[in-house]
Amino acid sequence: MSESYRALSNDFYVNQKLQVKLDLPRGREGALDFCERLRKRYGGMSLLRRSKEELALESVPEADLNRWMAIKANTLRTGVVNPATLGVAMEYHKAVLEGAPSYLNVSPLDIDYVELLFGFDLTTGGNHDAIVFEALYGGSPLAGLVGAGSVIDCQPVVGLSLPVPEEDRVAGARPTHEEIQGHLEVKTHPTHARRGGPDAAPISVYLTLRRFGLYASVEELPAIVDRLVRRGELLIESVVVPSVLLPIRQAAGLGHG
Repeated sequence: MSESYRALSNDFYVNQKLQVKLDLPRGREGALDFCERLRKRYGGMSLLRRSKEELALESVPEADLNRWMAIKANTLRTGVVNPATLGVAMEYHKAVLEGAPSYLNVSPLDIDYVELLFGFDLTTGGNHDAIVFEALYGGSPLAGLVGAGSVIDCQPVVGLSLPVPEEDRVAGARPTHEEIQGHLEVKTHPTHARRGGPDAAPISVYLTLRRFGLYASVEELPAIVDRLVRRGELLIESVVVPSVLLPIRQAAGLGHG
């Protein structure tokens, strides 16, 4: 549950990306209508920004929840920061997927992949890379490296090809050709300020799930995202929290949450 995720980090967020093969419209027709639809549904999303590469709709500072959307070339990205529950975040992401195909002219052939990112920011000072090294490699054969010098870069990334659950195949809910990739990444923002000081910055932990494959229709996108969420929750509970977040918190002197 995202309530416990927030207790383990200073900020918890869920981002979604829809990658397509052809460029998305970012003009007055379609894209602006889509932004207006989201503004009416989520009243706090009233800041529209246009740059050379991106059209972005963001929540105003006083909004009840920080939601955002960005249309850039061939990607549609959305995010929710510190939702009260995971369901609140996913309701917004699925609402975007339900409306985007008609407003932005997305077809099943056009879809490259859909992605979910679960992000955790742990704010601390000190040597971020040394903290991560101690947390994740302190008892490993690599621990002896510390005696040779100071750690200046430790940002591990692990990529996996995840099996498609058999029950989904039997139910016929998924196309035949499918691949789910998972990536776990720890990102440091080095600072030597004391913990909690004005220059403290986050150590970020990202779990990304990316689904490639054929799509029978755009209507199946919300259901596919639901399955990615379930897979993500299992990985967070079984691996990310006990083997990454808690050890980093302990090494940073942040306690166990």
